Amino acid sequence: MSISLRSLILLPIWISMAHIQQGGPDEKEKTTALKDLLSRIDLDELMKKDEPPLDFPDTLEGFEYAFNEKGQLRHIKTGEPFVFNYREDLHRWNQKRYEALGEIITKYVYELLEKDCNLKKISIPEGYGVIVLNPNENYIEVEKPKIHVQSSSDSSDEPAEKRERKDKVSKETKKRRDFYEKYRNPQREKEMMQLYIRENGSPEEHAVYVWDHFIAQSAAENVFFVAHSYGGLAFVELMIQREADVKSKVTAVALTDSVHNVWHQEAGKTIREWMRENCCNWVSSSEPLDTSVESMLPDCPRVSAGTDRHELTSWKSFPSIFKFFTEASEAKTSSLKPSLTRRSHRIKHEEL
Repeated sequence: MSISLRSLILLPIWISMAHIQQGGPDEKEKTTALKDLLSRIDLDELMKKDEPPLDFPDTLEGFEYAFNEKGQLRHIKTGEPFVFNYREDLHRWNQKRYEALGEIITKYVYELLEKDCNLKKISIPEGYGVIVLNPNENYIEVEKPKIHVQSSSDSSDEPAEKRERKDKVSKETKKRRDFYEKYRNPQREKEMMQLYIRENGSPEEHAVYVWDHFIAQSAAENVFFVAHSYGGLAFVELMIQREADVKSKVTAVALTDSVHNVWHQEAGKTIREWMRENCCNWVSSSEPLDTSVESMLPDCPRVSAGTDRHELTSWKSFPSIFKFFTEASEAKTSSLKPSLTRRSHRIKHEEL
């Protein structure tokens, strides 16, 4: 029978505590000695003793994983999906392995977008042809700088021995607090801080920034939006802040399972009317693609995306979305007839 190192260490400590609690003339001295012993044990290091080195491959092949023809990540030898608990009872090591593989997959996806989709990765604020917004990247994490604060007691009239004792207690308290934080969040090696990207600190700010610096200044005559999930909310916020500009430049907007809410976002009547005529929301539904779906909000029409899986709504509805864009573009270039068609649609919607 194997016994873990942790059991061998904690058991005698428990016995010592029980012995001390039985009482005795120098109980306080023994308690102090025990606390001093505990303070010298680096439990964080003990947890790492049997842990393999955090040295991971830098390629998918090194991890023995590859994407199959369906775009699924599978083990090269077993054909099984990714397994998080690669090593039992080593959560911290498994987490680090997962993060290392995630970094490789991120780079791989970027390569697919550039090679297979002919997209060009350009950092803001440079030019572009087709834009893929990244409203989820609003900050970067950097290691928090260590600030050494000199103890105010150094300038006091306290005896040197008392100052040293207070400093020792302060260091021990910080050490225990740091250990608790590492134990509570083992994958967090260093204390990090978030630096928000200027004018892009939220998805809504990002949408407005990209509009002001790129879309509004482009020569494109027909601008189309595809906004998924929270992206729909960001687009409505863009309309609220740049209503006239958006109306003059955007031809049509395809929302996919959008979580926007014209009431909570306080979108005005003119915005709601424009959305009814120029937007369509393909929502998750078990109904066939393009089947009308009832809506409780007075904004844009809702139709089925042909799937009840939220993450697939964009992909499943792409054929209908591009048909919608084509019709909107043709209607814009026509003169009277499209205008009458849209007006009649709006009247019917309001009557309903």
